Amino acid sequence: MPTDVVMPQMGESIFEGTITKWLKKPGDKVQRDEPLFEISTDKVDAEIPAPASGILQEIKVSEGNTVQVNTVVGVIGDGSGASAAPLPAKVAAPVPAAPASAKKEAPAPPPAPAASAPRDERDEEDSDVRSSPLVRKLAREHNVDLARVSGTGTGGRVTKQDFLDFVEHRTTDAAPVASAPAPRQASTPAPAVIPGELVPMSQMRKIIAQRMIESRRTSAHVHCMFEVDMTRIVNLRNKLKNGFEQRYGARLTFMPFFVRAAIIALQQYPIVNSSLEGDSVRYHKHVNAGIAVALDWGLIVPVLKNADELSFLGLQRGITDLGERARTKKLLPTDVEGSTFTITNPGQFGAVFGLPIINQPNAAIMGVGGITKQPLVITDKDGADSIAIRSVVHLTLGYDHRIIDGAIADQFMAVLKKTLESWSEEVG
Repeated sequence: MPTDVVMPQMGESIFEGTITKWLKKPGDKVQRDEPLFEISTDKVDAEIPAPASGILQEIKVSEGNTVQVNTVVGVIGDGSGASAAPLPAKVAAPVPAAPASAKKEAPAPPPAPAASAPRDERDEEDSDVRSSPLVRKLAREHNVDLARVSGTGTGGRVTKQDFLDFVEHRTTDAAPVASAPAPRQASTPAPAVIPGELVPMSQMRKIIAQRMIESRRTSAHVHCMFEVDMTRIVNLRNKLKNGFEQRYGARLTFMPFFVRAAIIALQQYPIVNSSLEGDSVRYHKHVNAGIAVALDWGLIVPVLKNADELSFLGLQRGITDLGERARTKKLLPTDVEGSTFTITNPGQFGAVFGLPIINQPNAAIMGVGGITKQPLVITDKDGADSIAIRSVVHLTLGYDHRIIDGAIADQFMAVLKKTLESWSEEVG
């Protein structure tokens, strides 16, 4: 008996979703809980699993169209009789959510030349390996057999992080490099574009654009920047990272150090962890840390709830979990709600520092630059000066000058700087 595929409701406040990509085509075999299509909402982008096993008989809503929740977007047959044969796509385009002034005569976009052609070949090669289309695309580009990659996702699914770890280790084992490795994200290829082509913005990009403009119009943005000596933490991480991963099954990154230091400073200066509500200031009981995650298709800020109650290990595990679920489109709407303070890390791509826009309704956002080695003047306990090579990071605080004064912002950053430079907290 055919099974209807419906647009899911990704939270109480979500009433519609946009289909951004079908991962199967009519006539393809589908396994229950296998990713079937991708959607974009006001909150998150997500992969939607198939509700049943069988044959995808029909696609009722084409890519790029927005429909209400519970709308039937496709049909899965049980695979018996005539329904088992591949059927042509019957893409009925519902009324898009775009304004009525949109040009209806515009032709449908042509299929992507690089992605659509090898689909059957790709599916045959990787049919025994659970992974997303993005991971399979990266595997083809790097000439990697996915069967060799250990999957840590649900049911042994190979995630993007699994693939990148495999490639990094393979590169490291093959030939040592004299210089520091490039940031992990650098291996992700840039999307192919045709010069002169007019490309519509994705649903996520539209939402990002709208929120950035709204934030600029809402908050009185001011920034301050502090230089922080990270040598103690860099040495500590280098010493402990292998044992940390073996003991706890998680990579030791720099982000929990920054989050923990921010929490300590926020507890001393709670105005930085507040929100403006009309003519009143809401002082939040807990620190809900928004951690910006750069995706291949945009940017999202999942939230680490009650971060002030977590141990260092809890922070690392929480950050890793949110990042992984963001990249594999497994976040729920509740995962991106309720932040009270945001941290973004442009330094992972080589930026010295950034001037980030405040994530509403937060009062502040901290930008983390790249950690680089620089010569610094060091004063010892006797007052003697010397020049030494130190690991340095530039931290930027963007704050809402309507409720946070410059003196408070600077004092907040001074506490954060001192915490990082004199780190004494147990790791693990």
